[in-house]
Amino acid sequence: MRRIVLALAVVLAMLVPLRPLPAAASPLAWSPCPEDASAECATLTLPVAWNATRGPTFDLAVARRRATDPARRIGALVINPGGPGGSGVDAVLRNSLGFTPLLRSRFDLVGFDPRGVGRSHPLLCSRDLAARAPDPLMRTQADFEARLAHNARYARDCRARTGPLYDHVDTGSVVRDLDALRAALGEERLTYYGVSYGTLIGQLYAERYPGRVRALALDSNMDHDLDTTAMFDTDTWTTQDSFDEFAAWCAAAKECALHGRDVRALFADLRARAERGELHVPGAPEERLTLLPLLLRTFSDFYGPDWTHLAEFLRALDEGDDGDKSDKAPAAEEEFNDATQVICQDYALPVRDQRDFERHLRRMARIAPDMRMTPISVSLIVACLGQPMPVPNPQHRLRVSGTPPLLLVNALHDPATGYPWALSTARQIGREARLLTYDGWGHVVYGRGECATGAVDRYLISLALPRWGAHCPAENNRIPPHSRELSRPDSSYMRHRPITSGAAGSPEVEAGGSRPA
Repeated sequence: MRRIVLALAVVLAMLVPLRPLPAAASPLAWSPCPEDASAECATLTLPVAWNATRGPTFDLAVARRRATDPARRIGALVINPGGPGGSGVDAVLRNSLGFTPLLRSRFDLVGFDPRGVGRSHPLLCSRDLAARAPDPLMRTQADFEARLAHNARYARDCRARTGPLYDHVDTGSVVRDLDALRAALGEERLTYYGVSYGTLIGQLYAERYPGRVRALALDSNMDHDLDTTAMFDTDTWTTQDSFDEFAAWCAAAKECALHGRDVRALFADLRARAERGELHVPGAPEERLTLLPLLLRTFSDFYGPDWTHLAEFLRALDEGDDGDKSDKAPAAEEEFNDATQVICQDYALPVRDQRDFERHLRRMARIAPDMRMTPISVSLIVACLGQPMPVPNPQHRLRVSGTPPLLLVNALHDPATGYPWALSTARQIGREARLLTYDGWGHVVYGRGECATGAVDRYLISLALPRWGAHCPAENNRIPPHSRELSRPDSSYMRHRPITSGAAGSPEVEAGGSRPA
């Protein structure tokens, strides 16, 4: 009988919602941030492995800006700018997500660097070893084997530099970190805004802790229910859709540097020249631009989108322009923070051999006659080849039940988290999901006009939802100022591939900068 009573007590304790910690008991010791004393910073000590809580720990870095109207403060709004690899601490310090004065008046803005990122025990890897990766476009089985060998060598290097955390950076672990942060903030229920890869954190939080959700606004959504073929195909369709929108704009807009020319024929010629090794980075004739880097560089301008810049870049490539180098090389530090391992631990995306990879390439080329493939997913899936199985946080159909309504927003022509992913995620969540569609272009919706921005603000503040099936009009392709902080793929997406074929030992050229997705 005593055992039965004890077991019932344990079960009841698990069912009771976690109450906020009293202020005096909070483990967060706030102090002025070194970079900006007007914000507060703290760390939260957490286990490296949540299934071994007495083992090694790490410090989660947190930053906060207090609500500007304390009398009307609702609570803490926890944010994540995506990536993976984006710094929530930096997002708070710089307001790089462009939150309105209204939202900042009602919430403490709280950002954290997820485990393995930035100030939270970063995943450290050799820059030189990353730059020496074989071409991801493997043409033979020998190329495939060489890639597996490189990935294994690279993983050993990163693990040695990083320590035990290297094997525990999956988003499932981040979700448990987020819940510990919620409790440390004294919040009974979580209010959260996540961008891009940050939406996966929110989706999995809703699945694991439905009773601890107040409001989740998920902007530009990941889909965690994709196998290798579905990932390649949906991402390739999305990439081609963005190229189609660029080509249509160029045909209509006189400010396009390629206006009046056949953009598709020009790009086909550039692709062929890249495959023959005849293209060079503008202003750097010693650096060849091969096929995948050309596609990555083109894709990066879909994020804003910055079609004017893309047209000028393609014209310069075609004409052999000797002007300034379009993309500057990064500082040549020995180590860098590579968050690719997060994706490798969140998605099992096997490719059996080079023949299997070639089948994927042929199918993608049929889906995308201009772009030919998804350069992002090709880079990532090849970088994850050889990952130990099973991965810690494998993809699955979301099982969300018992949360308050969740707001999903997505652009119709998002290049990175395509609209089909948002539709799929909304269907998986079911009646708890409300999808708002922005009928425009680019990655990240918040800030693109009053319709979308106001809808997110109203939801987070008063829990008011847009009507079912609501759409917001495109804002004439105007890029909101803050979105320039988010208008390039994270550098983690670009690793494990040579961007150019220049002199041996030369630093790689970043195809899209180092901003979070």
